[in-house]
Amino acid sequence: MIELKHIQKVFHTPKGDIHACQDVNLTIQNGEIFGVIGYSGAGKSTLVRIINQLEKQTSGEVFIDGEDISLYNAKDLRKKRTEMGMIFQHFNLLWSRTVQKNIELPLEIAGVEKSKRVQKAKELIELVGLQGRENAYPSELSGGQKQRVGIARALANDPSILLCDEATSALDPDTTEQILDLLKDINQKLGITIVMITHQMEVVQKICHRIAVMSEGKVVETGRVKDIFEHPHHHITKRFVRDISSKIDDDKQNENLKQIYPDGILLRLTFDEDISRQPIVSRVIKETKLDLSIVSGNLTNTIDSSFGVLIVNVIGGTQQDYEDVIQKFKDYQVIVEVI
Repeated sequence: MIELKHIQKVFHTPKGDIHACQDVNLTIQNGEIFGVIGYSGAGKSTLVRIINQLEKQTSGEVFIDGEDISLYNAKDLRKKRTEMGMIFQHFNLLWSRTVQKNIELPLEIAGVEKSKRVQKAKELIELVGLQGRENAYPSELSGGQKQRVGIARALANDPSILLCDEATSALDPDTTEQILDLLKDINQKLGITIVMITHQMEVVQKICHRIAVMSEGKVVETGRVKDIFEHPHHHITKRFVRDISSKIDDDKQNENLKQIYPDGILLRLTFDEDISRQPIVSRVIKETKLDLSIVSGNLTNTIDSSFGVLIVNVIGGTQQDYEDVIQKFKDYQVIVEVI
């Protein structure tokens, strides 16, 4: 288990202090895929480097399985880092080494004998789907293949934690999907804890069990992915959630909808996995004399659930009529937001 307690990180620069992390408190359970999401400058990459102590916090404590590793001496810390693999946005491969030799590198540094290095690299090449590319050099690989090498290398020492710093940001959408499927498969097969640092909501949506949202060095919201998507509270979180389906700023989207549908009221209806299978909209239409039209809709899938969002326009009634319609949806356990 990873526990971050009251983490502060201040960078002192000639132009003033930069507070990269401010009183960050997180608990990441063994075996889960945990996402840390935020826009550029939120402090998320600094935070992941604090987890493996490549960056020292200004104050606060970092516990791995109950031990405060920030108190370790240099020798013990180097040993502890072998239990934490790390993959990067730009792969960080050695261009003069083949796929096989890049994967063997951490084992060479650890002093593992050649026969064991070769066997371990062979197993990892199979795990990440690079059979037949053992003797290729990085310049001969696609971006997705390079990242597979990076993942295999990070797993060479059999770590219990895998830290991923923007691991899919340099990849196209199809390749991103493949790499996320691979990481999910690795998590399930090896039971390894994965920490995903990203600015892409699609990443946490697909594979993370829980997430923390960062802004200006602070964790502004945390919870299960399903709960965050259904009930975002902080405006940064709401922006991330809306970006998945609309790719447009909330306020601008709402204003556009109001101009297109000036009469009546606009409602954003959120249905969880269970109630989305029920004919709730048709039931409400039958129970009211008002006209209801569907403006837009989408279905979002997370690693362990799904939910749907509909935007509807209700016209032809008084304010009390509209409030009655809202209550009818709420009676069916639908989350209702008036736009």
